[in-house]
Amino acid sequence: MQLSQSKPPNLAATITIPEGKPGIVETLKIMRRIVRKQKAALPIRNKALEITQGIDGKNWVGEIKAVQEWVKNNVKYRKDIVDVETLHLPETLLGVKSGDCDDHALLVASLLESIGHPTRFVAVGYAPDDYIHVFAESRVGNKWVSVETTEPVALGWQPENINSRLIIHN
Repeated sequence: MQLSQSKPPNLAATITIPEGKPGIVETLKIMRRIVRKQKAALPIRNKALEITQGIDGKNWVGEIKAVQEWVKNNVKYRKDIVDVETLHLPETLLGVKSGDCDDHALLVASLLESIGHPTRFVAVGYAPDDYIHVFAESRVGNKWVSVETTEPVALGWQPENINSRLIIHN
């Protein structure tokens, strides 16, 4: 499988990753590294502060919900290039406002981490070791809550009938 990371301006880095579960693990690790760098980018932090401007201080759930709603309402779901797993940098996604589930998860995680919310990535599938979707989760207290942005769902929603679940932490 090829993985293409978009990099401004109009540059792309292409790497080859393994097929199957090892490729999913590698992709999630790359996503984690991207968030570590992008969460400190001023456009990301400024957007997160703008999104949460109307939320009362220390309303952690309110901040997470606000970020979830903004991404759901402002970033359209678009599939990847045929046969190429593409990761848009969160800063890039703020401009193009379109991407697939991993792009959405990258943006959500970067926005949330830029304002102090820990995140992790969860890949899920309906058959053993077959992963078809990824979303971000954020921790509130001792509980991890899903922050799905590609479906019109509430904070904490997860797909039903999941047979495979793979989590990548910091």
